[in-house]
Amino acid sequence: MKHLKTELDENARLGSASVGFEALFQEHWTSVYRILRRLVGDPAEAEDLALEAFLRLYRHNQTKPQVQNTAGWLYQVATRLGLNSIRDWKRREQYELQAGRSALEEPDQLSPAELLAKEEERRLVRMVLSSMNERRAQLLILRYSGLSYKEIASTLDLAPASIGPLLVRAEREFKKLYRSLAQEE
Repeated sequence: MKHLKTELDENARLGSASVGFEALFQEHWTSVYRILRRLVGDPAEAEDLALEAFLRLYRHNQTKPQVQNTAGWLYQVATRLGLNSIRDWKRREQYELQAGRSALEEPDQLSPAELLAKEEERRLVRMVLSSMNERRAQLLILRYSGLSYKEIASTLDLAPASIGPLLVRAEREFKKLYRSLAQEE
């Protein structure tokens, strides 16, 4: 994915619009990366997906009118990219190998059994999110990434008053699917 960053860097030098894009990139990079990092679990993959989200924003702004709600647009694209990544079986297998390695590298504060249980819970959470309705999964991801109801509403083009009830439904669906998967395993 280094070619994406190179393409962004090259295109960023091509005009005054690039100054605005660079400012957007600097302003939103950390939030987009953090969401993807929590979602996919792999720092390298999260960085690649974040770069892809910004590349899509750049290309979108070249062919269509500027995005009005840049943060919301980026969060929505990022969560879709992250969910698609989780659904991709080969990437999931690669992530599980990496997660196993990182679990071994964690500080010895937790016992091996506790580390295994924690990693299993993460795996189950990711499986549940990938099997949920996309809108509900996005709601949960954005809320538990620290976004306010107002920011979530703006990101997903929803009325702020609807976020609470939608989150309740999403959490119910999550709990139901989580219990079901946990019992199967």
